Amino acid sequence: MRDRITGSKALMRALQAEGVKTIFGYPGGSIMPVYDALFDYTRGEKKCFDHILVRHEQGATHAAEGYARVSGEVGVALVTSGPGVTNTLTGIADAMLDSTPIIVIAGQVPITALGTDAFQEVDLVGVSQPISKWSYQIRRAEDVAWAVSRAFYIARTGRPGPVVLDFAKNAQVEEIDWEPRKVDFIRSYVPFPKLDAMTVSQAAELINNAKRPLALVGQGVELGNAQEELKTFLEKADIPAGRTMLGLSALPSNHPLNAGMLGMHGNYAVNLKEQECDVLIAIGMRFSDRVTGNLKTYARQAKIIHLDIDRSEIDKNVKTDVAVVADCKESLPAITALLNKAKHTEWRNSFRELDEKERAKVIEPAIHPTEGPLLMGEVVNAVACQAADDAILVTDVGQNQLFATRYFKYHHKRSICTSGGLGTMGYGMPAAIGATFGAPDRQVCCFMGDGGFQMCIEELGTIMEQKSPVKMILMNNHYLGNVRQWQDMFWMRRKSFTKMMNPCYELIAQGYGIPYVAVTDRKDLAAAVEKMLHTDGPFIMECAIKEEDNVLPMTPPGMNVNDMMLEL
Repeated sequence: MRDRITGSKALMRALQAEGVKTIFGYPGGSIMPVYDALFDYTRGEKKCFDHILVRHEQGATHAAEGYARVSGEVGVALVTSGPGVTNTLTGIADAMLDSTPIIVIAGQVPITALGTDAFQEVDLVGVSQPISKWSYQIRRAEDVAWAVSRAFYIARTGRPGPVVLDFAKNAQVEEIDWEPRKVDFIRSYVPFPKLDAMTVSQAAELINNAKRPLALVGQGVELGNAQEELKTFLEKADIPAGRTMLGLSALPSNHPLNAGMLGMHGNYAVNLKEQECDVLIAIGMRFSDRVTGNLKTYARQAKIIHLDIDRSEIDKNVKTDVAVVADCKESLPAITALLNKAKHTEWRNSFRELDEKERAKVIEPAIHPTEGPLLMGEVVNAVACQAADDAILVTDVGQNQLFATRYFKYHHKRSICTSGGLGTMGYGMPAAIGATFGAPDRQVCCFMGDGGFQMCIEELGTIMEQKSPVKMILMNNHYLGNVRQWQDMFWMRRKSFTKMMNPCYELIAQGYGIPYVAVTDRKDLAAAVEKMLHTDGPFIMECAIKEEDNVLPMTPPGMNVNDMMLEL
């Protein structure tokens, strides 16, 4: 007997075959047949999906990103055509730049209406191709199983990224004989390059002869699930390691070889030591401009070893001496096997004086002030000191992000969700929602500024409905703080449209039925944090922050990485 079903039901079966458990979405006309099919798969004996109704399609993509970041699985967003899918483009671009595996499935007008400027028609494939790993239009129901399997294969393999499926309405309602498909090979697509033994040997030789080696650890270690392989590598060769913002939880904060965060607002010692090391080992990172500063002067004294799964990253920004193109879960052990057991005590000790200088000038005043208004650093530190060891940090973008990533503590892998490459304000709250579904047994702490909070404020409705246990820390300084800091530093203190008039957040929290506390005095901070972390479900803690709190250290844009400022 033939198993005849619609394209929409075929989608349900294909998603089920890929192990999908959670879908973040928002219905509309062109995706209605799919939502009708989804009805039966979210309740009763047939239930296999949780569908999370977001309040904005951009929120669906960021929630899918948060889910993917903490779970290691592919996040899924389901939306309609026209404005529904154009609202997802920011999230797709964000996922592309941060190598986050998500799949956006969007409704589309029937193929007979394509090109007629039909209601809510948009050329999704054309629009999304430059910002996705693969974009494809499903025109026939018989192609659903193949397209979905291929989409998941592309999204999750190699360097992960977003995939877009444009699902024509006629294909959603057509009937077909169901036949499952499994795509695990695509001609010309090589997600896991073959490890070259010669480059492994060359890398090991450079490291064995190094006197001042330094590792730069990126998110690629997390994406490759190579956290243990990284520790074995670093410990055998006694190599201090800086971490990019997205790679912060690839190495525990308390590991003795952790040298701090790289980048414009990273830690002082590790940034300066990039200009003194003799061998620089970049592992799963892309040499972002926020890490390197002025490329013309960056690490000119060092031999550069670059480990990355994506060949296109090699020599893109920084010229390498040895490139090991492979999955770091494979390349790190291969190199480690050829390393001599080493001690670089004098080199590692040379970091200490710079670390102490930063601690005295920047860190202690930021996290343990004795007078004046609350500071962002002390709020982050107060939360970090009481949060669970396996707590997940989610941030929005701006000063809240820079303070939070600097002063939070990372003890477990996949413990950070933040928008790195695109710098998307409004990312934080929906990503935190996704994180609560991707890691339901872990505490999720989401830091936001007043600007970013208002960019995604509608997702409080999702939190209310789902009772998502997001601990929201709103650091309110009545400014677009990061832009204001740059205006003060580089634009003669001309604060052009960065001052914000804000609503009463207590009333907003009350309207959504979310517990709330305001902190205006540091003597009340620890108790407020304790209340927030021990309250079941969501919570908003609003902190009145010093209006002109500045993030330091800082390497001014375009300057050399060792031109880092400890004070303004």
